[in-house]
Amino acid sequence: MKIVLDTNVVVSAFLSPMGKPATILRLVLLHELVICINTAILTEYEQVLSRPKFTEKIFQPSIRRFFEIIYSFGIKINCAPSHIVLPDETDRKFYDVAKAADATLITGNKKHYPKELIVQDPAEFLIQLK
Repeated sequence: MKIVLDTNVVVSAFLSPMGKPATILRLVLLHELVICINTAILTEYEQVLSRPKFTEKIFQPSIRRFFEIIYSFGIKINCAPSHIVLPDETDRKFYDVAKAADATLITGNKKHYPKELIVQDPAEFLIQLK
């Protein structure tokens, strides 16, 4: 199954290793889910995870392993920006990649996206995954 992870889900996974986002990230690392990415998403992941407030709290080898997996096994999606109106334009990259890849977009901020079945929070995603 293909997924796109909003940055807030990735950060939550690293900060709360027993939470639902961490469960999803483990499934990616175990190759049970395929993460879809583009350059803009990778850049945001790298910028956010390298902030001092996170580098002090997150085990750095785990972050390196995450990037190794997504660079090696993630599906790189090239797509044109959509014209849908979003409350936060910085979220467009996640939505557009999910639409282009026919993937599920997993986010902790559903209100930032259209009310569509492809947009799910971590709990919803894990329920439908069963």
